[in-house]
Order: sequence, then structure tokens, then C-alpha cells
Amino acid sequence: MDEIVKIDLFGEEFRFKPDGQVKDPDKVAQYLKDYIKEAEGMFPNKTSGRNRIAILLLAAMNLSRDFYELKQQHSELERDVEQRISSLMYKVDKGIE
Repeated sequence: MDEIVKIDLFGEEFRFKPDGQVKDPDKVAQYLKDYIKEAEGMFPNKTSGRNRIAILLLAAMNLSRDFYELKQQHSELERDVEQRISSLMYKVDKGIE
């Protein structure tokens, strides 16, 4: 399906065609808008062109931080699962002998 996603940022509409791997592109766009709205709240003045760049950069940094933390948690979970599997395999092997 050739879906076009529309994102309104700072009163300007942007259109994107997501690749086939994105399951729900509208939710992804809304997620981005939420990060931008949060970052906008940190700038009390009107959004000048300069502030827009800073807001987008702050939103990108917050997204990157969250992504990094999730990757770390995923890696820890993988290590934990691998250790548990190894432990179970060892116990099964000992039980068979």
C-alpha cells in the first residue's frame, strides 16, 4: 500500500512515504510529534526559526536517549535469557547422564 503520512510541525505540513517495514506509520508520526511537543514546552518564547531547530534537536536527543536506553535494556534481557537457557541446558544434560 502506498500510504503517505502527514506530519504538521510548527504549522507546516510535511509528507512522508514510509518504507514497508513500518507497521503503523501514523503512530510513529504521533510519537515524534509528542517528543516535539515536550521539547517545545522547554522554550517559553514563541517558536522562532532558531528555536525550531533547537526544539527539533532536543526532541531528537530525547528520542536517541530513549532508544539507547531501550537497546541497553534489550541487551540485558538477551544476556539474562541466554544465561537462563544455558543453566537449563546444563541441568537437563546433568539429568540425562
